[in-house]
Amino acid sequence: MDTNAIFTPIDLNTWKRTPYYEYYRNILKTKYTVSIKIDITDIISLYKSKGYKFFPTFLYVIMKALNNSEELRTSIQDGKLGTWNYLTPQFTLFHEDDKTFSDLWSDYSDDFAVFHQNIINDIQQYKDVKGIKVKQGLPANFVPISCVPWISFESISQDTSHDSDFLKPIIRFGKYYTENDKVLIPFSVYVNHAIADGYHTSMFLQDVQNIANNAKNWIL
Repeated sequence: MDTNAIFTPIDLNTWKRTPYYEYYRNILKTKYTVSIKIDITDIISLYKSKGYKFFPTFLYVIMKALNNSEELRTSIQDGKLGTWNYLTPQFTLFHEDDKTFSDLWSDYSDDFAVFHQNIINDIQQYKDVKGIKVKQGLPANFVPISCVPWISFESISQDTSHDSDFLKPIIRFGKYYTENDKVLIPFSVYVNHAIADGYHTSMFLQDVQNIANNAKNWIL
């Protein structure tokens, strides 16, 4: 992305969320997962005819919605709580020959065509490189996203250590399928309650759906 990643510290003395953050971070250490189905009918009807691939296309939808959410861009960096001006994706690359995977990251761009090409370029470059981390220089503003393309799950559970400083969401999505003339995809987001409540997560999920519904405006 042309804009540099900037981390802005939060002043806990003035932040309106401080009581909630401290309660869910230090007392009732709560994290939660929400799983829903996203209607991707409009995306499916467009992306192939425009010469795009599904994975980077849906990844763009996720990243666009995440970067619209200040709450989900909240993180701890060098021991300080703050907010990134944007997040960039870390995703999994599956190796069909030995059934292992590698974590890979790409630069984020708000321009869909640029973002799509970034993902395609990195997959092409690292598709035959084995190991859990194959691309050096993982930026601190990364967010983990992975696909489970073999199943259309109803829900999925994921967690991190109660004492982990990792506050950013973790995203999973599954195999899409057709139901009543709609194409649906299982989608799951794992959230640390210290940074986001049910309202904030619901707004994020609604944004994912809205971006998917408006695919004709950005799949050009």
